[in-house]
Amino acid sequence: MNGWSRAGLAALLLTVSSPAALAAPAERAAPVEPTASPDGRPAACSPRTSLAGFSDVLDKTTFAGTRVAGLSALSARGNSRVLALTDNTDADEARIYELAVRSAPGHVGAAVRDVTVLRRPDGTPYTGTDFDGEGLVAEPAGTVLASSEREPSIRRFRLSDGRQTAELPVPRRFRVAPAGQAAANETFESLTTAPDGRTLYAGLEGPLEADGHDAANRGLLRILRYGATPGGAFAPHAQYAYRADPGLGLAEMAALDRHHLLALERGYTAGVGNTVRIYRVSLHGAPDVTALPSLTEAGAEVFATKRLLVDLADCPPSGATSPQPQPNPLLDNVEGMTLPGHRTLLLVSDDNASARQITRLYALRLE
Repeated sequence: MNGWSRAGLAALLLTVSSPAALAAPAERAAPVEPTASPDGRPAACSPRTSLAGFSDVLDKTTFAGTRVAGLSALSARGNSRVLALTDNTDADEARIYELAVRSAPGHVGAAVRDVTVLRRPDGTPYTGTDFDGEGLVAEPAGTVLASSEREPSIRRFRLSDGRQTAELPVPRRFRVAPAGQAAANETFESLTTAPDGRTLYAGLEGPLEADGHDAANRGLLRILRYGATPGGAFAPHAQYAYRADPGLGLAEMAALDRHHLLALERGYTAGVGNTVRIYRVSLHGAPDVTALPSLTEAGAEVFATKRLLVDLADCPPSGATSPQPQPNPLLDNVEGMTLPGHRTLLLVSDDNASARQITRLYALRLE
């Protein structure tokens, strides 16, 4: 396969037959916004990446009486649909939105098509007080895997009614202290599955207490690999060491295959703004560090190798504006990422339901 893409996927991002295919009642859709370079060609961000377009079409909108806000994870589903998981910080019900997304040169458009409330096995809804949604994987059987960084947890839900059907085991040390060694709000921020459907990765946003940071203030993180059992369930199989850039955390991953990932690192500096970088990561040859009590004294050879694909600050602003200081007005609190098509990457920013942040969709072209 091409080193930057998932095999066998369509050549264009979520193509629909025409703009009319996104038409819906006013609450459900908004106009497509032209972006990127004036001549419609993708604007170069790095030697291997260009900005195909962005859109704020979903920002501060509502659907079926709910706020379309706090979108923290994306997962492509089918040829023209993307699922978006909410990051609930209050008593709002945990939910997944189904989006119809269209991308063409210089344009990104989206419309909300449906919403599913996530529910416990007894049918009562999860809320932001007990489910902090951060990672999402759409499964072929009409179910999803969703991670919450509160405990943390990874649960399976039916999309038809939002009902929980299973929960994956989580190693004790990954639990939030004092139950384990993880820091609050720094656990399973990212979740992705390889194209084989039998390999699942969950990444910690911040280090375990025993792992910490190195002398350069780089977080020493763990990526947990699950493998499918003969019965179709997932069980932990290995852990890999990952070193984040100084001041950044692992916000999302997208698997290219069983051994290669795209990793989204993100951080925020008050008065300066966000940093958003995407790396190509290789786990090939990386050892299983499950038995290591700490990564602090581990040699460089135990860490996964990574290569910078793009720093979003290097993309042309392309007409973007920001309600707060940013190194580039295109930037915001990017948390979600998915690979819906050949050489195309879709990102979303989490506005935290704040007037100073934006729900923004980005389409990047991987050259």
